[in-house]
Amino acid sequence: MNKLKIPENHSGVSKTLRLPENIVDEIQNLANLKNLSFNKVVISLLEFSLNNLDEEDKKKLEKLQK
Repeated sequence: MNKLKIPENHSGVSKTLRLPENIVDEIQNLANLKNLSFNKVVISLLEFSLNNLDEEDKKKLEKLQK
């Protein structure tokens, strides 16, 4: 099973997301548990998801990025 790695720092772009309240609560609880910012946890979860896409979706995404 893959492990979740929390990144150190990053430069970034500001985006606004509308998330379900239950997801925000779970992410905030995880951030509190790990003593991390909400943003760092979200970035880690997104990176993990992108790195573990379904093979078919991964291929489609690679085609779009070329």
